[in-house]
Amino acid sequence: MQPAAVRGRPHGEEGTTLLLTIFYGFLALLVVLIVVAATSLYLERKKLFTLADGAALAGAESFPLDAVAVDAGELHAALTSPEIRAAASAYLAAAPHPGVEGLVLSRADTVDGQSATVTLQAWWRPPVLTLFVPDGLPVEVTAVARSVFH
Repeated sequence: MQPAAVRGRPHGEEGTTLLLTIFYGFLALLVVLIVVAATSLYLERKKLFTLADGAALAGAESFPLDAVAVDAGELHAALTSPEIRAAASAYLAAAPHPGVEGLVLSRADTVDGQSATVTLQAWWRPPVLTLFVPDGLPVEVTAVARSVFH
């Protein structure tokens, strides 16, 4: 004679809770790994943008004093692309950037002679989950800075 708890259970449903637990455990692990990868990508972009911002600021202040002119009662500094590129390259050589892989200064110039535009590229690799993105992804940021006299 079987106990009442065993007699009332429908046949063929033994072990379904274990399968659901395994599936939801795998799903939770996958979500955690994706969140870790997305956070790592976000932090890499922020780190690269901080470098680009500093390089753009160094480029915006790279004018010689004889390049400052008075125009309509206001002071303006005339920037040139070679000066901006040299200042941005010097800044990147001096600034610490640990963990930034494949850093490239792809653009450092001026469009209007008043502001400096700097574009940096780097390579991001996922910290844990390398199955879907084994080589990583390129990250590119652009920063613009302008020197203003008050």
